[in-house]
Amino acid sequence: MLIGVVGKANVGKSTFFKAATLAEVLIANYPFATIKPNSGVGYVKVPCADKFFNTQCNPREGFCLEHNRFVPVQLLDVAGLVPGAHEGKGMGNQFLDDLRQADVLIHVVDISGSVNDKGEPIEPGGYDPAKDILFLEEELDFWYLRLLTKGWEKFSRTVQQTKAQVYRALSSHLSGLGVSEELAKETITSLGLPEGEIERWSEDDLLMIASALRKKTKPMILACNKIDVPGAKENFLRIQKQFPGRLMVPCSAEAELALREAAKGNLINYIPGENHFETVHAEKLSEKQKQALAFINDTILSAFGSSGVQEVLDKAVFEILNCAAIFPGGVNKLEDQYGRRLPDCYLMPSQATALDFAFRLHTDFGKNFIRAIDVKTKKTVGKEHLLKQGDVVEIVANR
Repeated sequence: MLIGVVGKANVGKSTFFKAATLAEVLIANYPFATIKPNSGVGYVKVPCADKFFNTQCNPREGFCLEHNRFVPVQLLDVAGLVPGAHEGKGMGNQFLDDLRQADVLIHVVDISGSVNDKGEPIEPGGYDPAKDILFLEEELDFWYLRLLTKGWEKFSRTVQQTKAQVYRALSSHLSGLGVSEELAKETITSLGLPEGEIERWSEDDLLMIASALRKKTKPMILACNKIDVPGAKENFLRIQKQFPGRLMVPCSAEAELALREAAKGNLINYIPGENHFETVHAEKLSEKQKQALAFINDTILSAFGSSGVQEVLDKAVFEILNCAAIFPGGVNKLEDQYGRRLPDCYLMPSQATALDFAFRLHTDFGKNFIRAIDVKTKKTVGKEHLLKQGDVVEIVANR
């Protein structure tokens, strides 16, 4: 799974990325601090199955804090976007092409309005962040259009002459973007385009196809950053009304980064996504650090329930992609051969079955599947059994 972190230059993308991954990246108060994409590992948070069994897990990947399991996901922070990127402006097409493999996008927006359309710092409130939402979606639509229309005349002529099924040809044409035959057919049908007259599709028709496919293959959540800046909360509430149906979360990447760095330095106990922290060594904190932590607690955690960074990641994976965290285990034994208890946790797609999970664990398990067991209930289930969040599943297969 790959999560793309996108947005205009200088809105806090790299800070968000570092807060989520603690990777070393360049953070600077000028446009295009990120030139090449940064890749790192972030974590989504789920209740750990170990609490159900009144035990403590030993994760092979990720980690567990007070029965909160943090499951790794891949993040990609790409170069900042400016209007006209699809025409090659700014980092242009390089930025866009870096996103091809992303399953979901986090659009980091400076909700305080303190960065203009060129990514230059201005006074808070001097820019309407709603413009960023519109222009980024437009850039992505035109990027899809560019990929769709590449070699279009030859493509459409071949489809017409061979009487090929349009949706199948379109899926093949855009396979690099994850466009399935089913999605291509659904899109063409919903737009009411005549399949047998592909050469007559207009530029507007193609743009509608590009936009529809982009929304399905690159779903997006808005990380409304810098929520602690005066005027930002008012902007957030206004934009919520202006863009109904958009999934958006108020956040402060800078605050989350400070909390995670403090926790890493053993100055505080902090579980990402929580609304509080505990000071461990107050005597080691400078007066400036104490003031910063007090500000974060009062202005962000108490006011919004969290810094928002963890919530953005969790919603991207569990609400937008509808994934479920599934643990392999046994009715009689939760440990692997090395004695690690509940060592693994897998993110499975929506509507995944017990058979899908068997194949995810090992191809041989899928091919030789006999049955599965819901370890929590100790009930036997078949291959079509739908998995749900937090399930612990034992796979029984022929050897």
